[in-house]
Amino acid sequence: MKRSDLQQNARQYINGRWETGVTTGISENPSDTREVVAEYARADRNQTELAIRAAADAFPHWSQTTPQRRADVLDQIGSEILVRREELGKLLAREEGKTLPEAIGEAARAGHIFKFFAGEALRGDGETLASVRPGVQVDITREPLGVVGLITPWNFPFAIPAWKIAPALAYGNSVVFKPAELVPACGWALAEIISRAALPAGTFNLVMGSGREVGQSIVDSPLVDAISFTGSVVTGEHILQAATRRRAKVQLEMGGKNPLVVLADADLDRAVDCAVQGAYFSTGQHCTASSRLIVESTVHDAFVSRVRHRLAALKIGHALAQGTDIGPVVDRHQLERNLAAIESATAEGAEHMGGGERLNRATTGYYMSPALFLAKPEHRVARDEIFGPVACVLRADDYEHALVLANDTPFGLCAGICTTSLARAMHFKRHARVGMTMVNLPTAGVDYHVPFGGRKASSYGPREQGRHAAEFYTTVKTGYVLA
Repeated sequence: MKRSDLQQNARQYINGRWETGVTTGISENPSDTREVVAEYARADRNQTELAIRAAADAFPHWSQTTPQRRADVLDQIGSEILVRREELGKLLAREEGKTLPEAIGEAARAGHIFKFFAGEALRGDGETLASVRPGVQVDITREPLGVVGLITPWNFPFAIPAWKIAPALAYGNSVVFKPAELVPACGWALAEIISRAALPAGTFNLVMGSGREVGQSIVDSPLVDAISFTGSVVTGEHILQAATRRRAKVQLEMGGKNPLVVLADADLDRAVDCAVQGAYFSTGQHCTASSRLIVESTVHDAFVSRVRHRLAALKIGHALAQGTDIGPVVDRHQLERNLAAIESATAEGAEHMGGGERLNRATTGYYMSPALFLAKPEHRVARDEIFGPVACVLRADDYEHALVLANDTPFGLCAGICTTSLARAMHFKRHARVGMTMVNLPTAGVDYHVPFGGRKASSYGPREQGRHAAEFYTTVKTGYVLA
């Protein structure tokens, strides 16, 4: 393997110091598996417990700092991320496989998130009410929780950590941050920027390593007051059971099998654009991907024909190459799971309309062509989250049938509809059993200043992002005063 001249030695950040780990791991470039993106220190339970203890010791001081101090810290972090967004975007593209324009956009989004929560640190929240009893005043205030453990996934290695770390710090909590092992260089790069923001030692800590060692230590520690996790349903359910046994506060963002409904009155070119962007861009590796395309029967065949034409024109290649539409899958295991899901869908009777093959490119990487199926609601390809560039089309008799199909899933993150009918759009927004709806827009596109989250098996606990983040990262206190 060849080693790049960029990030080579990602270390833990514990109690204001950079530390080596117990073992060492490597991350590779999925666009060119010969390239080592980073060698990184891997922590064990003991090192994780040191980070947790440091965060617990730092919390009393940080929680009492002024809103201006917290705002200044977050603003500084956001400013540096924005200045360095192209450098950080290139690192992200190399380590995770997202195309360079998408990766730069994600880095910029992370910077804007820190800037947004710098403002939130100053705005605060509280109420003063008259009591039902004469001469009594009631104050309702929000206070930080304590130590917050943040466990983040590999598919958005800057944006998701940012929308967890920023509000945690803005509201006065201390942080123990565990990034996914597939993206340690991105986790380190973000931590390195945060380390220069004049935080008291121990307020922010980075621990890299396995979920079995590092993640479980965070979940089990009695010093960790709250856990925010984004990842798989299986892991999320395990965290929920383990953490709630000791009464820790839990926030989970997990899977999705999101529908995009296309009605007969839709602008078909716009609908195809929404479908292709939502289902296949970022290699389909995001929880908001519209992997179920529910199309009214009168436009079904025309829609499928146009989607196939668009997919055939997409350029799949190296994430850093100019003009690449879709980069590689993140690693070998994910590619194998994707290919197995395609074999399973074909064996089960879903009609394979093309794609789903492993591709060879100039560099050895985890490339595959985007796959499209015609499916029935009972097919696994229409029910299981694949987390790759794979989508299926379901035929709907009419709008009412399409709505039933859209809600026929254990997940409930987001749902989209393409239509020129305002009445149908408003009805869908009200009756889709999800946390977010999109009208004539791709499902895979959300703003950083508004709530993010779903229902059913997709999410648990308060929403992420925007002002609603305070619901998780703070606790409410009611105070009574006799005047």
